[in-house]
Amino acid sequence: MNKPQRYIQSRFSFFYGWIIVFLGGLGLFFSGPGQTYGISVFIDSYIEEFDWSRSLVSGIYSGATLLSGSLLFLMGRAVDKFGQRKMSLFIGVSLAIACFWNSFVATPAMLFIGFFLLRFFGQGSMTLVPNTLVPQWFIVKRGRALSFMAIGGFLSSALIPPVNAWLIDTFTWEIAFRILGFSILMIFVPLVYFFMKNKPEDMGVKPDNAVQKLREDGTEIVEEHENDVSWTLKEAMRTRQFWLILFCVSIPALVNTGITFHLVSIFEEGDLGRGMAAVILSLMAIVGFPITMVSGFILERVKVNVVLSLSFLGQLAFVILLIFTESYWMAILFGVVWGVVNGLERITLSIIWPDYFGRKHLGSIKGLAMTTMVIGSAFGPLPYGFAFDLFGGYTEILLLTMIFPILGFIFALISPKPLKA
Repeated sequence: MNKPQRYIQSRFSFFYGWIIVFLGGLGLFFSGPGQTYGISVFIDSYIEEFDWSRSLVSGIYSGATLLSGSLLFLMGRAVDKFGQRKMSLFIGVSLAIACFWNSFVATPAMLFIGFFLLRFFGQGSMTLVPNTLVPQWFIVKRGRALSFMAIGGFLSSALIPPVNAWLIDTFTWEIAFRILGFSILMIFVPLVYFFMKNKPEDMGVKPDNAVQKLREDGTEIVEEHENDVSWTLKEAMRTRQFWLILFCVSIPALVNTGITFHLVSIFEEGDLGRGMAAVILSLMAIVGFPITMVSGFILERVKVNVVLSLSFLGQLAFVILLIFTESYWMAILFGVVWGVVNGLERITLSIIWPDYFGRKHLGSIKGLAMTTMVIGSAFGPLPYGFAFDLFGGYTEILLLTMIFPILGFIFALISPKPLKA
């Protein structure tokens, strides 16, 4: 006969998970120096000062990004082994060092190392950790928690490009990188040290601040939540959905990175200039902010693969708009649609892995997914640079780009959540 059960409420009236959401958002914000929208503002400075070709810089960037992406699965394993707090401290310090290194770049080899460090610790690791940390603290409210966390990413993409442009114009590109490095050391690293915790169980609470179920003798009854069934990486890799979604999550990285990296050049081709490119990057982030907030709540009610498929239709739309962008009003429309799609896909791509494969081995699974995404972003800028040098413009490569969101739409639709036997 089963023993009687009793319940106790969490001893915390305020759930510490919301502090974790803030720290996750802070990590996304400070990933900015390693993101394409942060680096892209520096590209013309390199080209002008060292008289390097755009193809050379694009190739170095793609090669460095490819190398960083191929190693990112190791960071996922390290997160599972050492925990998010220790790895966040290590990553924060390393990204600051990467910024300092880039302030001394003088040769293509130094630029390759600099890009590698920025991409591995910034775009890769600094986004990997928050996306494995916050899902540990939330199951039922995971969508809204990731939405709130994503605010940090949107603030970063809204503020970092114009701030970088202002720092470069006011001081130099070298000083701009040093200021970014000191900001990470003085703000992000201390807050992680004092306030970050790996999972709610470390503080004696449950995800979502849920009640604890106890036996009559006081021992806890551990039950796996129906929406938190954990898969190992090997188990996940045996499913069709894993591979189709893996392809899907690489598409936004490839498309967005290619466009963002060359956006200044694309707009200069249409006589819109660097300033307008920075405005559009900020506009995209500002528009995406409310979409992010809404999409998290939507994803708690609508199947994630359906929302993902819709985001690919939006991606197809903004690529078409960019092809025809030759005026300020068209540029603004492009930025608005781009922002809506980014707001939708940010949360969708964050929630799909814990939703499909659980919390326990999320570091390894998400690490492999991030590897694919970074590799996708590595191949984004290179064909755009070659296309510009070959055709003198970007129309041909943008037409080719349209193939990817079409494939993503199809693959997402045929990839519902897998059921574990």
